[in-house]
Amino acid sequence: MFLNTLTPKFYVALTGTSSLISGLILIFEWWYFRKYGTSFIEQVSVSHLRPLLGECKVWRNPLNLFRGAEYNRYTWVTGREPLTYYDMNLSAQDHQTFFTCDSDHLRPADAIMQKAWRERNPQARISAAHEALVCATAYILLAEEEATTIVEAEKLFKQALKAGEVCYRRSQQVQHHGAQHEAQHRRDTNVLVYIKRRLAMCSRKLGRTREAVKMMRDLMKEFPLLSMFNIHENLLESLLELQAYADVQAVLAKYDGRYHDWETTTQVSGKAPGAVAFICNLTLYISLPKSATICYTAALLKARAVSDKFSPEAASRRGLNTAEMNAVEAIHRAVEFNPHVPKYLLEMKSLILPPEHVLKRGDSEAIAYAFFHLQHWKRVEGALNLLHCTWEGTFRMIPYPLEKGHLFYPYPICTETADRELLPMFHEVSVYPKKELPFFILFTAGLCSFTAMLALLTHQFPELMGVFAKAFLSTLFAPLNFIMEKVESILPSSLWHQLTRI
Repeated sequence: MFLNTLTPKFYVALTGTSSLISGLILIFEWWYFRKYGTSFIEQVSVSHLRPLLGECKVWRNPLNLFRGAEYNRYTWVTGREPLTYYDMNLSAQDHQTFFTCDSDHLRPADAIMQKAWRERNPQARISAAHEALVCATAYILLAEEEATTIVEAEKLFKQALKAGEVCYRRSQQVQHHGAQHEAQHRRDTNVLVYIKRRLAMCSRKLGRTREAVKMMRDLMKEFPLLSMFNIHENLLESLLELQAYADVQAVLAKYDGRYHDWETTTQVSGKAPGAVAFICNLTLYISLPKSATICYTAALLKARAVSDKFSPEAASRRGLNTAEMNAVEAIHRAVEFNPHVPKYLLEMKSLILPPEHVLKRGDSEAIAYAFFHLQHWKRVEGALNLLHCTWEGTFRMIPYPLEKGHLFYPYPICTETADRELLPMFHEVSVYPKKELPFFILFTAGLCSFTAMLALLTHQFPELMGVFAKAFLSTLFAPLNFIMEKVESILPSSLWHQLTRI
């Protein structure tokens, strides 16, 4: 009875309203996609599911450049800002965490530096540091931001080292006298480690690579528990520069987390990190590596053993031998961990200065790795050729990387958003997996077109569309009417009467 009372005007109003709403949704979705590169509906859905999926954590770049001597010089030459506000804000938070403590207000110089690390204006930070030159952190700030060359930065860090060692020895003697003294000693330890690491990086940049390696090794022995600075990545890069591949292998054996023989074991697909499989009477532990540096350095060492004689034509005829298979598997492992790196190594995508923070498995980490390690891949004859021939084969093993990985966890879906905040606007962020238009844009476009067509037909042929709508609804509800009739015929009439009354 209700359907028979509806007039054609109702259907015109209904379809017209639906078309208007879906059209507005389509316009908003398209605008949001053009501006931010993602679907608004998908992003909202992911933001509600993200607590269940895990956050994308941003890490300090262990090979970050010097602001005054490198980043600022780039700005002076090009007029472009290589660092984003978000990246610099994260650095300010790091400095406050590592270089300050609750008792700083008791010492005038430390109190000045505590305010300096929170200051947004670079000139104000530098002026404050000049007022507090009795403490090590003041020299650190001047070396990082005021020095215009690496030589100047090194001189300031050496002065910071003298002041830092005095504070470290003093706080070391009283660290057990209370929580306040313990916090101060922890801060002084962070300051000392930071200074020594940056001094080693200065030596590396100035060509004294062996000296840099010695400083890094001594630092790792003296403070083995301070892994937050990832000094082993600085050491790996310096050892590759010296072409000390045996030493590189030794460092990888300690930090890669994969203690197995590639010659006698095979990867197990579909296993989560930490899973265990028994192959050839050996135990294979698959764990997530700490960075792209570790993964791709391991791949480079495997490729080095076969790349000089590798030929894709010969390999296709005779098949891969054991050493070549190991190299290809290592490349596939590295590409699965960070699929953005090969395009930078193969110079298919232009490099920019690396940010001060990186996102594991993201475009920012790929830039940071390729910026420092491209020269090492070029030095190994045939390594880039082997990478070029094999890296895309990784994607055949992981057709749905957001849902299921091969050796690692599924690829995180939040990397694109985080990388856009870490990388400057003039850089085109690498997206993986590459998506065309989101599903919701296609869906709303189809819905808008369909409802607009219905509104037009209803306006032109109201009686015919009314008959069509009634027939469609009658057909839609036919199965329900059939079920109701069967129920009425099965149940007694008195029982059915009581149920309808209830």
